[in-house]
Amino acid sequence: MTGRDGEPVTPTPLPPADPRVTSSDPKIVEMFDWSKRKANSWVQLPGTQGPLNVDENNTAGSGTGTYAASYWAGYANRSGYYSRDMAHQLAGAGVLGLHAENKAMLRSFAASATPAHKYYPAWALNFDAKTYLSIDYRSPTNFVREVPATFELVQKSEEAYRWSGDRSYLDDPALWDFYRRATDEFVTLHDGLKDNGAVKVAEGTGKGIFQGTASYNEQSSEPLAEAGDAIGSQYQAYLAMASLARSKGDCALADRYEAKARDLKAYFNSTWSGTGSGAAMVRGYTTDGRALTGWGKENSWFMPMKQIIEPGPRREAYLDYIDQQASGAGRPSNIEALTYLPDTFFRNNRNDTAWKWMKDVYDHKDVQHVNAKQGTNGDYPEVSFTLLGQTVEGLMGVVPDAPARTLSTRSRLPSGMDWLRIEDLRIGDSAFSLRHDGAAKSSLTHGSGSSPYTWEARFPGAYATVTVDGVARPARTKVVDGVTYTYASTVVAPGRTVTVQAG
Repeated sequence: MTGRDGEPVTPTPLPPADPRVTSSDPKIVEMFDWSKRKANSWVQLPGTQGPLNVDENNTAGSGTGTYAASYWAGYANRSGYYSRDMAHQLAGAGVLGLHAENKAMLRSFAASATPAHKYYPAWALNFDAKTYLSIDYRSPTNFVREVPATFELVQKSEEAYRWSGDRSYLDDPALWDFYRRATDEFVTLHDGLKDNGAVKVAEGTGKGIFQGTASYNEQSSEPLAEAGDAIGSQYQAYLAMASLARSKGDCALADRYEAKARDLKAYFNSTWSGTGSGAAMVRGYTTDGRALTGWGKENSWFMPMKQIIEPGPRREAYLDYIDQQASGAGRPSNIEALTYLPDTFFRNNRNDTAWKWMKDVYDHKDVQHVNAKQGTNGDYPEVSFTLLGQTVEGLMGVVPDAPARTLSTRSRLPSGMDWLRIEDLRIGDSAFSLRHDGAAKSSLTHGSGSSPYTWEARFPGAYATVTVDGVARPARTKVVDGVTYTYASTVVAPGRTVTVQAG
């Protein structure tokens, strides 16, 4: 399974992409280089014969299987991948061009969300992409399941489609059926403990992970029926379903899910989250209807990370609260929980705080994991994959849309990082290089590809002018999630470099 240093001993394929980072700040270069090497070491070679159902209590496993295109996502001493971990690693895998792996793993979870499972996907599968990992699965009514994962898999399928451009995400019946049921029947089946009026909110049982929990926070003993990470993930799943439906040409379905997302967000902000701010904001409800405030770890930081909290002073106060708690007595002991904090703060334009947490995660990579049998923190696969994704989607603000042949970018460089460049960034069948100089200048090179891309270069703030390759254009602005951006759209053909500067 793994060598003494935690590296897999099975052969791994050559990476489909070889992204490279350079910067005025050597820390991000060191971090990215380590993360790329480490993440690639977790990739499984399709066709490999390997053990199944390996875990800390069954080190030899039970039988062998033929491994599918996949990568480790979960404890390094287990022979499989987990839905929660895989969802969080997907962007980093996209940066490495692991599109076949992302699709095979997402499809395996989709296929496992059967009526017998009440449309919950399996929590973990072996690397053969079909056998449920036995440590987490005992029977169709007795297996680990957590509400946010169902919704995150829908959201991440939409993101994988945007990275890869693979129409299978629209046309594969197993995937499409999963999206529809996860955002419809699943919600209806698991909504009965708390009255939410006209809005449906998926619930857990409050009885532990093998009976279905509302939150990813497994360290809590709270009997949660509804949780902030679940409702936030449900909101993003509705948006993803709308996006996928629109790409498929079903505008009526897209409109329906956009309305469901709006209604859920409005209900969350007007009613579900209470009227308090900071520590007084509601982040869950128990099975007997009590509202919970204070620090809930995942069910706290997922709410702003999933952007269900309306922009404004209340969200800013909650972000302050999250940083204070995670920096003090509320710091999670498990590194995989901390890997979400950069995403939380990047998504809310707290660049310096996000970068602080990226460095914190990286600087603790050689520390023993809280689960001693796991090895070091750096041998938890989520660490390397998330740092890759946070470099590209976070620091560089890349939003890919391969099916539409478009991408948008915005610099989120923190204080003290003057410039950052990435080469061999793969989106669909194209390879790009992108450089940000500060917050107001960006250059994109379309190194190779079959078609031109439309690039929307965004810059936070309202500027009077924008120059494209030195030619001034009238400035255009838009507001996205409460932030005003100046932007320019330009077509970048293969072989061309374009530089855009605001101000």
